[in-house]
Amino acid sequence: MLEYNLPRYLPSAEELPDSDETPVDNELQELIPGLLKAILLILWSERMDWLFAIDMGIYYHPDKPAIVPDGFLSLGIERCYDEELRPSYVLWDENVVPIFVLEVVSQNYRKEYTTKLDEYEALGVLYYVIYSSRRRRKPHLEVHKLVNGKYELQEGNPVWLPEIGLGIGCERGNYSGVTREWMYWYDKQGKRYLTPAEQIKQEAQRAQQEAQRAQQAELRVQQLAEQLRALGIDPDNLA
Repeated sequence: MLEYNLPRYLPSAEELPDSDETPVDNELQELIPGLLKAILLILWSERMDWLFAIDMGIYYHPDKPAIVPDGFLSLGIERCYDEELRPSYVLWDENVVPIFVLEVVSQNYRKEYTTKLDEYEALGVLYYVIYSSRRRRKPHLEVHKLVNGKYELQEGNPVWLPEIGLGIGCERGNYSGVTREWMYWYDKQGKRYLTPAEQIKQEAQRAQQEAQRAQQAELRVQQLAEQLRALGIDPDNLA
């Protein structure tokens, strides 16, 4: 649990910048968390107690700069408290530490394995996830879980996150027209949840199959009617 030693005056989220204004140096830093959020928006469409933010500042003290992960998930909060949405994430207003934080390592190393790890550990973030597709000898995905105040690396791909009710992992797929390795959410059995485009395609295929079955049923009815007529029976006058 994060304990605050804060001054009397606390600025609101509207008075604080939404990010550190540092430009991303790789498009994947936006696309990867964007895909995870897009899946959640469908998967949890009826829930209003969560927030998945991308490149949004997390403020833990008004006199210190925000921590800005590539993506983070908070549970048990209002998904949107007004139509303007959140300009930033202010811990003394939200009173909920993010349960999941994602950093996508790009061409320029940004202390994901040192300073940021220590910051999220001190903040009390339960899951700190690092993704680096450039790693050759180690797994691209690292899931660190906070155990007794220290991060412990979790094994596997995907990794089940029981406190969230989802698994996180990576595999090759297509998103935004690009075929490569992407991060996805998984169910407890390790089955990957579909992307929005995949869900649309699946629904279209299901509708096409239903239409084909309807056509086949109509054809069978017509064939049966013809057989009855051949026997001298009028199918339209059957009691």
